[in-house]
Formats: sequence, C-alpha cells, structure tokens
Amino acid sequence: MHLTSIDRVENISAEVFRKKYFEPRKPLVITGLSKNWPAHEKWTWDYFKSIVGEQTVGLYNNERAGAKTLVNGADAYISFGDYLDMVRKGPVQLRIFLFNIFQHAPEIVKDFTWPDQLLSGFLKKYPMLFVGGAGSVAHMHYDIDLSHIFHTQFIGRKRVLLLENRQAPYIYRMPFTVESAASFVNWHEHLDTEQFPALGKAEAYTTVLEHGDTLFMPGGYWHHMEYMDSGFAMSLRALDETLTGKLNGLYHIVGLRSMNNLLIRLAPEWWYHYKRKIARRRAERLLGAAG
Repeated sequence: MHLTSIDRVENISAEVFRKKYFEPRKPLVITGLSKNWPAHEKWTWDYFKSIVGEQTVGLYNNERAGAKTLVNGADAYISFGDYLDMVRKGPVQLRIFLFNIFQHAPEIVKDFTWPDQLLSGFLKKYPMLFVGGAGSVAHMHYDIDLSHIFHTQFIGRKRVLLLENRQAPYIYRMPFTVESAASFVNWHEHLDTEQFPALGKAEAYTTVLEHGDTLFMPGGYWHHMEYMDSGFAMSLRALDETLTGKLNGLYHIVGLRSMNNLLIRLAPEWWYHYKRKIARRRAERLLGAAG
C-alpha cells in the first residue's frame, strides 16, 4: 500500500482550507481548532458519567459482521456509566459509535464551537460521540450519508487509515455496502496482501490523532480506525453542498442500505459469500488490467 502522511496545520483560513483541502477532497488535521473549546479540558470520563451515565448504549466488538447481521446492529447493551468504568480499567475491545449524547445533555453543546468559518451545511442536531477501549477497532468503511466530517479526538490516541472513495476496488468494496471485504486490523504491522493482493496497489493517507487534534475527512472517504488507548472523539457532520452529493447520500441511506438488509434477511449465507466473491472479482480485474 502506498502511504502518505495527512497534512497537519495548527490553524487555517477558510480560503486556504477550501482551495487546498475541501475542493480537492484532501484530508487534513487541524491541531489548534479545539484548543479554546471548554470541552478540551472539561470533557473527561467522570464528567460524562455524571451527566449521562444512566443512558443505555449499544456496544460493538471487533468481530466482523456475520451473515445474519443487519447494518449497524449492536452486539450488546449496557449503561454508559458502566461502560466508561470498564474502559478506564484497561484494554477493552468494545466501542460505541454514533452516540448522540447531546440529546440527553443538550447543555454541553456550549462546550465547543461549530467550525462554520470553514464549512457550511453542518447537521447541528447530530453531533456524535465515539468511544472505544484500547485495542478496539472501527473496521474499514465509509459513512453511508457521505457527509464531510470534522472528527476531534479528546482522551487517548487513535491510528487512522484513510482512502479516497475511488480506491474502493483496490480494497475489495462489497456491492450494496459501504464495507471492505479485506481485513485491515494491525495493518501498520502486517497488511494481508496474500489473501488480498490488490491492497498493495491502493493509495492511502495515515496519521495518529491525539488529544485536541481535529481530522477533516471529506465525504465518502474510506476509513479504518484503531484505538491505541481508551478514548473518545466527537464528529461534526456537514452535508455535501451540491444537489448531486445530497441525492447520492440519500440513495445510500434509503436504497443501498435497504437492499443490503433485504438480502441479509432473504438469503443471508448466499449473500454473505456472494458479495465477497464480487469484491474479489473486481479487484482481480483491476490487477489483470494493470498487467
């Protein structure tokens, strides 16, 4: 795999951001965006437990989805407070994603500032919290609504691997999904190019996010994230500015996801293996064309 480090800046003007990163759809880490937010120091394990500890949350383990698993199906449910206690004690390969903590504690939206100076179209009702124990993994995928993301890391470090959407055939994208058939677990130590040879031709970006870093991830980017330490992050989402982009996002949510879930219900074993076969066939075709 051909790797490029994601650019880092402390601060950036709207003009430079749009010209160098937003318009060419290139990721960026902004290290100073969150430094003046109250959340930068205020958001801790104890603080979150005190305000929303009683809320029930869905947990996701490191196992890849099985044949009968519908999109976004949780593996277990637990109170948020109990989960935070578990995470703080040591490595726990369980994570939470898309937790709208702000529905339960709306006052904490005052703890951060929306980066409206850089981008418009933010979905201000849906800031989302992502929490994971050390060793937990968000497997390679792209966000189904195709939103642009500002992902700010708080406690802990997270290793990130990003690829443009056009890299999909090289990383074995399965039809009617936003998922890769390939495994990227511990990719930085060993990439499985024996089972998935096209991975060696893919072009990717990488970085390690630390406390206060904000990752700009353009809509449709593939991403694989590994929690090096127990930690949490917040994602702020913005819809694509174009009508075509919005309609494509709607198709993904309504059409693509519904078709995948329907096939899982009707023929789970057949569909599980068939979509992986198609992913391999497409990758082999690319390799054959490249000679």
